[in-house]
Amino acid sequence: MTQASIDGRTTFLSKESAGGLALMAAAVAALLVSNSPLAGAYGSLLELPVTVSIGALGIDKPLLLWVNDGLMAIFFFLVGLELKREVLEGRLSSFDRASLPFIAAVGGMLVPALIYLAINSGTPENAVGWAIPAATDIAFALGILALMGPSVPVALKVFLLGIAIIDDLGAIIAIALFYTDNLSWQSLVLGGVGLATLAAMNRFGVKRIAPYALIGLLVWVGVLKSGVHATLAGVLVALTIPMRDNAGKAILEKVEHGLHPWVGFFIMPVFAFANAGVSLAGLSLTQLMAPLPLGIALGLFVGKQVGVMGFTWLGVKSGLCRLPDGMGWKEVYGVACLTGIGFTMSLFIGTLAFESPEQLNAVRMGVVIASVLSGCLGTIVLRRVLAQTTRLPRGAVTSL
Repeated sequence: MTQASIDGRTTFLSKESAGGLALMAAAVAALLVSNSPLAGAYGSLLELPVTVSIGALGIDKPLLLWVNDGLMAIFFFLVGLELKREVLEGRLSSFDRASLPFIAAVGGMLVPALIYLAINSGTPENAVGWAIPAATDIAFALGILALMGPSVPVALKVFLLGIAIIDDLGAIIAIALFYTDNLSWQSLVLGGVGLATLAAMNRFGVKRIAPYALIGLLVWVGVLKSGVHATLAGVLVALTIPMRDNAGKAILEKVEHGLHPWVGFFIMPVFAFANAGVSLAGLSLTQLMAPLPLGIALGLFVGKQVGVMGFTWLGVKSGLCRLPDGMGWKEVYGVACLTGIGFTMSLFIGTLAFESPEQLNAVRMGVVIASVLSGCLGTIVLRRVLAQTTRLPRGAVTSL
């Protein structure tokens, strides 16, 4: 790996970490506002109708859905860029590099979903939410690592990043397959033609970003109108962006770095503020123990730990992968705890799975409780492990 690649990855991780801190602040603000005298104004703002029309073509949605369908499409575009870069040149570009985070991520998606379904087995109407606890919020998790200072090894951050990226891929597949409404084939064909045009542009060497952005907007409109969730358009358009120009300069990475501040410091905090408002009025233990919030909370807090830790152990013991140098099982467990921070992606899937205000509030309660518990436990574990590691001889690895 070149020094430029290392510097680029370090910059990427620092941006994600800083964005995570902004995300935390927005989430806290949403919780405070939704439980204050401003709660009514907060709800009215999110329901504010916003219409954009050009001739006969019009999109009429409340502000909340513009955030979830529009701004989050840009977030997913960035996720698509990261996926493409990591698969072609980065952490996921070879079996040796991808095997450990892949196996850990599979466990971290499978076990939480099974726990959720088991707890909600008596309420079949809740089964549609199985993917909610399967997601990890990379910005939030890296933001917590950032609070621990420079003592956190880069290998630990990269391992967490790899798990979260594969988690995102799993969430994208789940959204495409299980959270799609009745299809409008005419609109879907329109989006498909736009996507085919972008692929042809890439194939024939178009390197300017402006045409990709313009046609990508048309793809988003087509996908939005088709019934397939519009955020998937962001991922698909990202996969058509060329890696490099004719001189070998990294086009995709330049776009990615340009988008990071907007996504990290505007889009994700806005999403968090719009979706993390949990009303605590009249909250009781009975409500918290209901199958929906309990399944989400235990899926994230317990399922992620068991899934990531257990599958990583199985992968290493079977010889399919190995732990990075300088990282032992205690560090793996700390990362496993942090993967229980579902937040952004979990809340987003919750908005796709459920519609009633009561269900959505239950989703928010489960996600917020699990994310807080996972963040606190992960912080405690890693602080103790890293403090212990600094007292060990150079090159020593902690173990369980």
